[in-house]
Amino acid sequence: MSAADLQAHLAGGTTTVCRLWTVTRRDGLVLGFTDHDCDLVLDGVVCRASSGLTASALVQATGLSVDNTEAVGALSDGAISEADLVAGRFDGAEVRIWLANWADVPARREVFRGTLGEVTIKGAEFRAELRGLAEPLNQPAGLAYTRTCQAVLGDGRCGFDLTQPGYHAERSVELVEDGGRVLRFAGFAGFDDRWFEGGRIEVLSGAAAGLSGVVKSDRLSGAMRRVELWQSLRAPLAPGDQLRLLAGCDRRAATCRVKFGNFLNFRGFPHLPGDDWITAYPRSDQANTGGSLVRPGAGPA
Repeated sequence: MSAADLQAHLAGGTTTVCRLWTVTRRDGLVLGFTDHDCDLVLDGVVCRASSGLTASALVQATGLSVDNTEAVGALSDGAISEADLVAGRFDGAEVRIWLANWADVPARREVFRGTLGEVTIKGAEFRAELRGLAEPLNQPAGLAYTRTCQAVLGDGRCGFDLTQPGYHAERSVELVEDGGRVLRFAGFAGFDDRWFEGGRIEVLSGAAAGLSGVVKSDRLSGAMRRVELWQSLRAPLAPGDQLRLLAGCDRRAATCRVKFGNFLNFRGFPHLPGDDWITAYPRSDQANTGGSLVRPGAGPA
């Protein structure tokens, strides 16, 4: 069965069509929805009719212009909950929409494929922007010449394995302060002061399991370690929750060489001249021998 079968069905005059949605979160969870009055099965995914999910008119165009539409639904603990939306578990989730013959689901045609964008919550209702496949074309792309490394620690360009001993640790948090931004650990030895600064924490258990955050500061104070995040995880952390901490990198060449021994993969230009060098000029009160010029205002070398 295919889109041709659906077209033949539409040409027959009397139709039995509906819309089907699948939402695939980044953690792999797949949810199905339909505007039909009964649940339907699409490629093994149960599309539930009780979700109350609807979509506004779909705007599509030829060329590279961005397709867009909006999904509206009721918050439900069994489908899409407010807690999951606030925690960002649906951020960037893949969305696919089909027009299908509910009497013969394999006769269908895909009418939209993209990702979830901005989500707003009002009372018991949520509205989610749907962004088409052309949306990434609106994002800046390319690399820049900078003194610091352009790679992300542990990604394909960096090539460093953070799972090796000494660069990660799993601990239960002892105290949670400032709305989840400040975490305290007792008996956390074996890692230098500020070792995890600029790194990440990954939550392994509790209400925030699956979420991650970026470490702003990491300080040792006696037997206690204080870790502060740039922002809270948008889901509650509690004492006893298990966390994984990953070493941080400030992207400097010296850090890459000394802390990680990974200088061969350094993706920056540490010897790139700065603005002072660009504005330097010959002066009568210094030796002009063809060597390096002194920046203005710095005096003789």
